[in-house]
Amino acid sequence: MDAKSSKSIETNRTAPLADETIARRRMRVAGRMLGSLLLGGVAILGSILIFRKGLLPLIDAAFHPGPEWLSVFRRVGILLTAVGGYWAFVHWHEKRAAAELRLRPIQLLLGGASGAAMVALPMAVLFAFGVYERVLFRGASPALLDVAALICIAAILEELAYRCLLFRILERTWGTEWALAVQAVVFALQHVENVEQGGISDMVTMLIAVTVTGLLWGAVFTLARNLWVVAAHHAAWNFTILLSGLPLSGIEDWRMLAPLESRFAGPDWLTGGMFGPESSLLVIASTTVAVVLLLRAARRRGAFFAPAAVPDTVSTKS
Repeated sequence: MDAKSSKSIETNRTAPLADETIARRRMRVAGRMLGSLLLGGVAILGSILIFRKGLLPLIDAAFHPGPEWLSVFRRVGILLTAVGGYWAFVHWHEKRAAAELRLRPIQLLLGGASGAAMVALPMAVLFAFGVYERVLFRGASPALLDVAALICIAAILEELAYRCLLFRILERTWGTEWALAVQAVVFALQHVENVEQGGISDMVTMLIAVTVTGLLWGAVFTLARNLWVVAAHHAAWNFTILLSGLPLSGIEDWRMLAPLESRFAGPDWLTGGMFGPESSLLVIASTTVAVVLLLRAARRRGAFFAPAAVPDTVSTKS
């Protein structure tokens, strides 16, 4: 047997071994990713469950705060324990400082202002062209403070789960681009129940719209790398829609508390239909432009991460 044939046989033997090693490495990487997601979810949800089923009943039994104060304790406690559970996961499992939990007041204010402006501008255009019509002005209601608190807590919890946990762990394995896409789709699917009474077109439009907003908040997080900044953007966006008297993500319950009473006077593709302004073509288009600009800025700043490296070949020694 000549040297050329011997080399060919050796290559054929090592190629399957190399492929097998790469496959095992990829399985290990995927397993670590899923394990981290599971452990992070347990840390957050478990902390909330311990508070709701353990500490909150003790507070009620010991202090008898009454329904209103008990509601306040419940909301604040859920928020604090969720953030605390995430901090514990980062501190003990990832063994690093949770930099994304640091409070940055100026950036937080900018995040809130930009979130309100980004949805207010296209909505103002739709009001100006008669797509939305103001029926009457009620003025501010004290109950709005309670709703604002709920919106803020919900935004923080969603950003903690979808951007700080899901996106960040996916990004570590799959890279920023894939992680952005996956977390946005998962975020959109979570809103399916908001349009269960609608038709196929309502469902499809909602999924597109919420995927785009999921990309928006993913882009804000990619650029800021801070929970409170992206949560402020999210909460201000939602509260601005609420103040207009239009449906918020398909929710009608709070419309009676809004300072404005408004109605639709245009086609669903412009009004957003039952899901509200977020499903309006104008809002989707303007949000898409914002996503592109934010991601370009994030890429220029070096905020994008590549997928976890997997060796293409395995060196062998004779």
